[in-house]
Amino acid sequence: MRPTPAQWRPAALSALWTLVVATFGLCAFSLWSSQPITAFSVLAALRYFLAALVLVWWTGVFARVTLGEGLPETSGTLRALRLTFPWLTALRLSLWFLNVLALSGEGASEASPVALTALLTVELGFILAKNAMYGTLARVAAAPLGNMGRLQLMSWLNAAAALNLAIGVVNVVPLAGMGGAPNLPTTIIFAMHALLDVAATLLAWKVVQLQKVPEAPM
Repeated sequence: MRPTPAQWRPAALSALWTLVVATFGLCAFSLWSSQPITAFSVLAALRYFLAALVLVWWTGVFARVTLGEGLPETSGTLRALRLTFPWLTALRLSLWFLNVLALSGEGASEASPVALTALLTVELGFILAKNAMYGTLARVAAAPLGNMGRLQLMSWLNAAAALNLAIGVVNVVPLAGMGGAPNLPTTIIFAMHALLDVAATLLAWKVVQLQKVPEAPM
């Protein structure tokens, strides 16, 4: 028997809402664990807060779209998503650029240039894939999900999950020559958040894959 979106949708929404709560928690934890608090740590915490907020709107839109419904252009949830996700991407790109500048200095001189380039490339890919994931849903949500929008959303969900897994691996196994020994509790918290993000994204991908596409009018 072919599985249906109704069988996967509750699990996907549960995982997404759990991820929302976990991301707000990660915001608080990142600020609490950054002692002394610096401008960079405040910006990093703001990134997690904004990511959780965007995920609230994205999940709300996703819940409606996966019911086979389109959202009106006047929908507050859709408008909030369209308004906030570009700011999240801009903040992520700004922090990524600051990280590039920091790693270009003497602080990362012991790390392999090839490994650093790979790390920064994966981080940039993650930012762009997440932006495309948010933007694709925001663009196609005004009407019932068509086949083209479905395929585009699936591809970006798949890319975001893969790159998020890579980021999680880097957080657990940091590059040699970068900083001191990792803090075990912090490593576990970030790893669990990354795994939850991957699981929620893959469940959302499965729901979209099984989504019934409205037939085109004859």
